[in-house]
Amino acid sequence: MPGQRQSVDAIVIGAGIAGASVAAHLAASLRVFVLEMENQPGYHTTGRSAAVFAPSYGPDGVRALTRASRPFFDNTPADFATASLFSPRDILMIAREDQLDALDALIASVSDGTLVEKLAAPRLQDHQPLLRSGYAAAGMLDRGGQDIDVAALHQGYLRLLRARGGRVITNAAVEGLSRQGGDWVIETRTSGTLTAGIVVNAAGAWADRIGRLAGAEDIGLVPKRRTAMVVAEPANFTRRDAPITVDVEEDFYLKPDAGRLLISPADETPTVPCDAQPDEMDVAICADRIMTAFNLDIRRIENKWAGLRSFVADKEPVIGYSGVADGFFWMAGQGGYGIQSAPAAAEVAASMILGKPLPSGTVDAGFDPSRVAPGRLAVAA
Repeated sequence: MPGQRQSVDAIVIGAGIAGASVAAHLAASLRVFVLEMENQPGYHTTGRSAAVFAPSYGPDGVRALTRASRPFFDNTPADFATASLFSPRDILMIAREDQLDALDALIASVSDGTLVEKLAAPRLQDHQPLLRSGYAAAGMLDRGGQDIDVAALHQGYLRLLRARGGRVITNAAVEGLSRQGGDWVIETRTSGTLTAGIVVNAAGAWADRIGRLAGAEDIGLVPKRRTAMVVAEPANFTRRDAPITVDVEEDFYLKPDAGRLLISPADETPTVPCDAQPDEMDVAICADRIMTAFNLDIRRIENKWAGLRSFVADKEPVIGYSGVADGFFWMAGQGGYGIQSAPAAAEVAASMILGKPLPSGTVDAGFDPSRVAPGRLAVAA
């Protein structure tokens, strides 16, 4: 309450998937509050995700965390979610003739046991019947893909957090962070002052701002807007199990989604942290790219939105204690990979925060903590 000072062991800033998941793990050992600036958790990036588990997507560290997350998705505890978080969805990366080098480079980079297969042009339409004949010269099929029930995953972590005694405080934008007597003092807009020994920065696109308030290192986080929209399926389209189809250089994607088609220009427009909205130029670009690659005549956009995906220079996440601000922990820069890697990333972060060994599953998956350490960015700068 305003005017009162509450004290806990750890404050997590941000109640999206990153904040909710790490807070749920920490709450098994610590008294934890989660501060969310909006009136509901997951309003920004988490609530606007394309909801795909893509083992071949992302840089090496991300792929390792994704592999390590698979057992949780495959064997979700019954008290975490009432139904499976997964439903099958292959991923088809397609390449025009001029993109074949990029496709070969992608295939060569996936040397970690991911189930991928290179497809010649005649086989592409067997998997994606909407693809225009002659558009793509080859493709890569990733059979390890899945659709993720993002809402169920997020709510599962929030329930687990509360069951372990943790608390989420909404409308609690952080306005001040200072270190006093070995603790962090956190000033919020509406919830007064809180103190904690540990602050976990899971503030998404706002993580750099929180880092500056704390006097932490600059990680060079850049929020980037991505646009998505929903259009009608063709009247004769029956392959709702068709793969999400992605341009190998990420110029667009198309995914069957609940009787409609989810499409995107896969834009990454640098912006300031904000409540992202779709730009009409991006909407037009998307429609043009999709109609060029697929046998679709888009006459009406049924729904459109935008979200922010935040990256540092190497596109790996940033997970670890600050090297300059004691007790300040980074959980940021998840980009477009935060949902699929959330289970393992949360376990890794909680282990680091508590000073425990890394989970054996992440080690076995080839995860190297130096790839996500905040200090790597200072060295690279």
